[in-house]
Amino acid sequence: MPYSVREAIAAFRRAPILVSISIISVSLSLFVIGLFALTAYNVRAALNEIEERVEVVAYLNDGASPAQIAAAEAEIAAMPEVLDVRHVSKTEALATAQRELPEFQELYGGLDVNPLPASLEIRLQPGSRTPSGAEILTQRILAFPFVEEVEYGRDWVAKIVSLQRLAGGATLMIGGAFGAVAGIIIATAVRIAVFARREEIEIMRLVGATNGFIRRPFLIEGLLAGLIGGLLAVLLTYAAHRFVSSTLMEIQWVPAEWIALTVLAGAVYGLLASAVAVRRHLRAV
Repeated sequence: MPYSVREAIAAFRRAPILVSISIISVSLSLFVIGLFALTAYNVRAALNEIEERVEVVAYLNDGASPAQIAAAEAEIAAMPEVLDVRHVSKTEALATAQRELPEFQELYGGLDVNPLPASLEIRLQPGSRTPSGAEILTQRILAFPFVEEVEYGRDWVAKIVSLQRLAGGATLMIGGAFGAVAGIIIATAVRIAVFARREEIEIMRLVGATNGFIRRPFLIEGLLAGLIGGLLAVLLTYAAHRFVSSTLMEIQWVPAEWIALTVLAGAVYGLLASAVAVRRHLRAV
């Protein structure tokens, strides 16, 4: 086993309390990031689910022939912004209103004439579920002479886009802040380790050891502490996920890529923080 690896492992035995505090501090810092990531992921998933329901509805006048409707449906379906198109007849619209809106039955149940128009329900492609995308499609559909009105919930779509941007910005800012805190904790722990072994480092310098040779064990120590802290953070986050899902509400677990990224982030933070701390504080030893 290389000397640097042996020394890094030996540091765990020589100062178990200090190393344990370092690992726990890192794991708790990454755990907070994990909780935030879990929340952000589920908020994003909920917004995406709502976004999938965004659709443009074109109401048709009663004079539209089946051939005209079929031609318009095919033309609209071929537009790049459109995911799919569904024709809703007057009879189907009435049946849906009677089933889902009891007050409709009370108001119009006695009429012999169906007051509802036929319509085309148009779902948009993921990249076009925005106010501008829906507005462009609306103007194209209004060009059909038998289309009386087009609706897509302009305010609702705008709010979804705003919430998505807010969630993304909050994820970057808060996640970055917690990441910086985790790095500071690791750097502080390595600084303490450097000063705790300053006599050993002085002896190594006297016998001709280079700074790189002295630095390597600390870098490996920081990497291992960050790696173990990342693994503990994943376990803690999963325990929180199971607790919330079993007691409050069902939430989704984060993708495997996020788990791997958390562990990798712990290792990288440990390595970088150790590098900065050792480089800065070896000069003071």
